Amino acid sequence: MIFKDIFKNWKKWHLLQFIVLFVLIIILGFFGIISYFANSADISKLKNELPQPTVFYDVNEKVASKVSANKNEGVPIKEVPVSMKNAVVAIEDHRYYQHNGVDLIGTSRALFRDLKAGGMVEGGSTITQQLTKNTLLTSEKTLNRKIQEVFLSLAVERKYSKQEILQMYLNQIYFGNGAYGIKQAASKYFAKEVKDLTVSESALLAGLIKAPSALNPYDHMKSATERRNIVLLQMKKQGYISSKQYEQALHEEVVLNDKGGDPFRGKFPYYVDQVLEEAIKQYGLSQDDLLTGGYRIYTELDPKVQVAMEKTYENDTLFPKGNDRLVQSGGVIVDPKTGGVRALVGGRGEHTFRGYNRATQLEAQPGSSFKPLAVYTPALEEGWKITDMLKDEPMKFGSYQPSNYDHQYEGEVPMYEAVKESKNVSAVWLLNQLGIQKGLDSIKRFGISLDKADRNLSLALGGLHKGVSPLDMAEAFSVFPNNGVRIEAHVIKKIVDADGQVVAEWKEKKVKVTTKSVTDNMTTMLLGVVEQGTGKAAQIPGRETAGKTGSTQVPIKGINGLKDQWFVGYTPQLVGAFWVGYDKTDASHYITPTSGTGSAVLFRDVMTDALRNQPNQSFKVTHISTLMEKKKKEEESKRGIEQQFNNEVQKWENKWNKQKEKWDKKNKHKGKGKGH
Repeated sequence: MIFKDIFKNWKKWHLLQFIVLFVLIIILGFFGIISYFANSADISKLKNELPQPTVFYDVNEKVASKVSANKNEGVPIKEVPVSMKNAVVAIEDHRYYQHNGVDLIGTSRALFRDLKAGGMVEGGSTITQQLTKNTLLTSEKTLNRKIQEVFLSLAVERKYSKQEILQMYLNQIYFGNGAYGIKQAASKYFAKEVKDLTVSESALLAGLIKAPSALNPYDHMKSATERRNIVLLQMKKQGYISSKQYEQALHEEVVLNDKGGDPFRGKFPYYVDQVLEEAIKQYGLSQDDLLTGGYRIYTELDPKVQVAMEKTYENDTLFPKGNDRLVQSGGVIVDPKTGGVRALVGGRGEHTFRGYNRATQLEAQPGSSFKPLAVYTPALEEGWKITDMLKDEPMKFGSYQPSNYDHQYEGEVPMYEAVKESKNVSAVWLLNQLGIQKGLDSIKRFGISLDKADRNLSLALGGLHKGVSPLDMAEAFSVFPNNGVRIEAHVIKKIVDADGQVVAEWKEKKVKVTTKSVTDNMTTMLLGVVEQGTGKAAQIPGRETAGKTGSTQVPIKGINGLKDQWFVGYTPQLVGAFWVGYDKTDASHYITPTSGTGSAVLFRDVMTDALRNQPNQSFKVTHISTLMEKKKKEEESKRGIEQQFNNEVQKWENKWNKQKEKWDKKNKHKGKGKGH
């Protein structure tokens, strides 16, 4: 009856389980059975590892971004200040350095106080037990789980030192406000590194462990401060701090700072996605390895260019307005001299980790931006000159009948004019003259893969079966400013593992695509596109810029709009490729071009910002304006010669006429004399 009355007043049923467990421990202890079970307990899942993020370095080998599968990041115990370690021990387990995982004295004291209070007012779990419970066991409150906790805790103490256990505990315990581990806690509450925590700050963080939500200082400053003071008092009583230190910490104002998150974590997400993709596909690493292994990945990223690109993509006014969903886009900036991808954005709107990356995974028809690769480069290689005349009139090639985008024809035009004004019929006619195989061979050298379905004259206008990505086009066009040499576009320079070993490294491979003479002529024509032709919107103030526009029509009868819009261009320093369009085009979702928006405008905006304060370089090639001026002078000279010739002819005609008149008069006079 006595026990029944006592139990009747207890507020929590598991107190009975706690008593049974305590008695059981005492009984088992006498027979040495605890030692047996402790030795056989499986603690293999508990690893004394410091969770570290994979760190990405930019082209200058400075930290650019971080990513990790772990919700926390580990800190070595040697970097944790003594005040932090002492605060946790003082409030959570003051006999930590005396017991072997289970504190029988502490448990007895807690049991006595709980019995006296008629409920669970004081816990008996040690730091080791808390670690075991949080990492190896479920949260269920049963006698069986409590027994497991005891045996596992004893096993943990046998395998690990006190400092190792404390390190694991501090790196895994929850401090509230989304902060797992001491590193996140120091950052989220005080914007500090762990090593810089004061005695007062250490005490406040240690106090949060008991009830992270109820004591969150952002929401409950008074409660958090009162709890801090309790911790400080325990630290003083247990000799961890002096009375002077206690008074100083007690009166230290709690100054919270929630701006201490890692500024690199999650930065440049689309670029990071491509780095992970390349590491997995080209170097054989797994996503799990990359998110948990603490790798250091050195990349080709130029943060200045990437920031410029992300800033452009946040400017909605530069994109055509969408009809109930975003008009999408993807863009890439490449260094033509190295093949290094300097910047990359794979879409607009919310980013999804390793989701669809339009900069690298897109397969869209490139339209007229394909002409330099499929038609004009092989033509120049075959001896055609940029001043040679090409046909520009309605014509059919078997069943295929291309047309100019504006349905205007001039009969014939010089090649540079056909490029500048993006004449479709001229390009198809020229490829037909060359032979389709010449175009296919050229495209292959530019690094773009085609299939059998692409073996037709629509190749000249980018009418591909599958399509290309901005990354494909940027790599291909890098041949022109790099004197005919192609270097594979890539984002990774090398990968170093947590032990400092280089596990992957980029090996440069150069492909001779064409000659410098050909690329100089191509650049001359593509300069004309931007200076005077269809690519005027891509002009970068004060800089020579070459490039080619491209677009595809909506494949729905009766709709006059664009499915894909491209601009691929370059300066001597950088190559950029941009695509704009809907992920899925239909009768309600297509592009209606408007001034001040689109792919050429995106190119101009990104490149203007990216090249700011960079030296102004020249291609050192002839400009179309110079050619046109030369042609004009030649025509004027030709007209002058013709006029001079005509004048001479007229002069001789006049002389002849005068002489003829004399002869006629003379003959007439002679005739009269005979008549007499």
